[in-house]
Amino acid sequence: MQPFRSLVRLLSCLALVVVLGACAAGPTAGLQSYQSPDGRFAFLYPTGWTQVQVSNGPRVVFHDLIHSDETVSLMVNKVDEQNDLSALGSAVAVGERLRREVIATVGSGRTAELIEAGEREMNGHTFYDLEYAVHLPDRDRHELATVVVDRGRLYTLATSVNEDRWEKVQDLCGRVVRSLNLLI
Repeated sequence: MQPFRSLVRLLSCLALVVVLGACAAGPTAGLQSYQSPDGRFAFLYPTGWTQVQVSNGPRVVFHDLIHSDETVSLMVNKVDEQNDLSALGSAVAVGERLRREVIATVGSGRTAELIEAGEREMNGHTFYDLEYAVHLPDRDRHELATVVVDRGRLYTLATSVNEDRWEKVQDLCGRVVRSLNLLI
């Protein structure tokens, strides 16, 4: 009887490990939620990252405590209320404009290359997903961004990490940018 109980305990423990492992491997594993105070948007950011205040910059910024130059940021800009995202151009056109006007502006010392631009639909909104290789004088970085227009606002959620850590965190960064959700 004792070997049977031991076998049952072992199988129960294994089943628990499999169930907990499946939960940990879900789409929100390693992420926590941020919702804007006005209830307009929400997104996920990596667990353990901290929010920082930035003057004259993005509305929301989180950074890793260990790798402090790894960031998640959300910018909100006004656009014509009659326009949807396609009125601003294709995914490639918007990606190139973001590259020129935000990521690698003239005189910034940075250059950037749009690696990929795609389009997806979620909850009745069109999102453009963008990927960049960014070259700074002292290092290379990788950035992912998603942009969407809603009620006269252009939302841009972006992640930025050093290229040498990209392989390790690319899945996490992808889940972050795809998590942007418009709530009202």
